[in-house]
Amino acid sequence: MLGMSRSAADGQVAVGASIGRAVAVALVTLAVLGAVAALASPGASELWGVPVPFFAASIAVLLNWAAFVPAAIRRTERFYDLIGALSYLSVIGVCVGALAVEGTLSWSHAVVAGMVATWSLRLGWFLVRRVHRVGKDGRFDEMKTRPARFFVAWTLQALWVFLTALSAIVLLSRPAPDAPDVFAVVGWTLWAVGLAIESVADAQKSSFAAEPSNRGRFITTGLWAWSRHPNYFGEIVLWTGLFVSGLGTWQGALWLTALSPAFVTFLLTRVSGVPMLEARADERWGGDAAYEAYKAGTPVLFPWPPRSRP
Repeated sequence: MLGMSRSAADGQVAVGASIGRAVAVALVTLAVLGAVAALASPGASELWGVPVPFFAASIAVLLNWAAFVPAAIRRTERFYDLIGALSYLSVIGVCVGALAVEGTLSWSHAVVAGMVATWSLRLGWFLVRRVHRVGKDGRFDEMKTRPARFFVAWTLQALWVFLTALSAIVLLSRPAPDAPDVFAVVGWTLWAVGLAIESVADAQKSSFAAEPSNRGRFITTGLWAWSRHPNYFGEIVLWTGLFVSGLGTWQGALWLTALSPAFVTFLLTRVSGVPMLEARADERWGGDAAYEAYKAGTPVLFPWPPRSRP
């Protein structure tokens, strides 16, 4: 009885600590979103007297928190990526709507909004198809059985959406000329190159994985011969391009839009992208001579012509 009581008490303590961490993450996330939105708000368009950046942050949070409820009840991550894509579209939609109401929507605005919408629809469709084909997303195997930790994932997705799209949110919340300047042209070109790299890399890996003969193997062809994570490189490039497109606009506090490419780079190279996949690959193929040769001869991120492998 005593052992059972201790076990139950330890379980309650663990649950309480998990809930406490989830609440702390939510509060910190709201504080960060509020601070960034406040810095981005001077001169921004408004809806019902509220600056658009605040609307964008609120929509990202509320949409993800609302989706968390049925996801936690059903213990499923199947529509996590779908909600991520919808969050981007909703945030951009609010920005465009405010410009339309004010009568300041320009051709340049339409291009920026179209870029974000194109990326979110493409990546969202790719990720949703993948999780439904595989039946799950391995990142959530344990997390989805623990509501507090699962809540943190949904909360951080809202933060990811807002900070990643920050350059676009700022550009779409203030007047802009129809004619693009040189920074816009360079930035849009970078965005197109990044999207192409990400799209081709995803398509190549999907085709490789669809071949039954490749089951249990790792891809070393196409862009994956030049980089171990070319899709992540493409994503970093496209968001950097969007930031570059606004270099003629950023002044004062608006330079905080550099958070967009910086956050994406940090997230993909230090948190949930490269480290997670590298660890999985090492666990699965570590010690295999072909894998070790591929890893030694292929850059982790920045594409480079393949070196000869031993």
